[in-house]
Amino acid sequence: MKNRILFYAAFLCLLIGCSGDGSSDTVTNGEGGIDKGDGQGGSLAVFALVGDYLYTVDRTNLNVFSLAIESEPVKVNTVGIGNDIETLFARDNFLYIGSQDGMYIYSLANPESPVMVSAVQHFTACDPVVANGTHSFVTLHSNTFCGNMVNVLNIYNTTDPSNPVLVYTEELTYPKGLGLYGNYLFVCDDVIKIFDVTDPEHPVAAGTINKVCFDVIIRGDDLFAVGENGLSRYQLNPTDISNITFKSDIPF
Repeated sequence: MKNRILFYAAFLCLLIGCSGDGSSDTVTNGEGGIDKGDGQGGSLAVFALVGDYLYTVDRTNLNVFSLAIESEPVKVNTVGIGNDIETLFARDNFLYIGSQDGMYIYSLANPESPVMVSAVQHFTACDPVVANGTHSFVTLHSNTFCGNMVNVLNIYNTTDPSNPVLVYTEELTYPKGLGLYGNYLFVCDDVIKIFDVTDPEHPVAAGTINKVCFDVIIRGDDLFAVGENGLSRYQLNPTDISNITFKSDIPF
């Protein structure tokens, strides 16, 4: 398991490091256009690069490192958040932090001193999160470490990050990681489930990939499915979401 985690972490570093800014990736939006900010380093990541700063989370804190001098990274701040912090996602000058009891949104108006602007609470459960410019997408799943038997997809309207509003909930089998590809949401469940979230308050099932995994990483038109025994690469078609091509497997 340790080797798998190290491989996954190294792969995330490689993907995110290509841009130097977790919020500046570009992907096609599924209808031939281009969106900014989709397809970061995975919803289970515990670090994010934004401009000249690296943000990481441990179980209780948000840690801020300045990369202004790349050869000499400097830790500039530690911000206490709470207990059981699990995941970190950056989008549009905000950090979305998943914990076992809720989602926290922090503003990066001052990048060295992130400030919490809102929090939503939920049943104790493991909590990956991704976001676009208007909504946040959260899966809650149960396991030995996370407590309650809750397995759902929650969608919040976060147009106003200081006032998240729950607008949709759907029960799933055992959802874990998730990723955005323009107007499509990929969710790791008993298979990879694809939802059209053009209207986030009324998602529509748009297909599946017959793959069991715990996270997805979307980079351009490439989808990487990270599982317990390896990583699978798929090619997405921006004009036809049903046309997905398997490319390769990398065993751990």
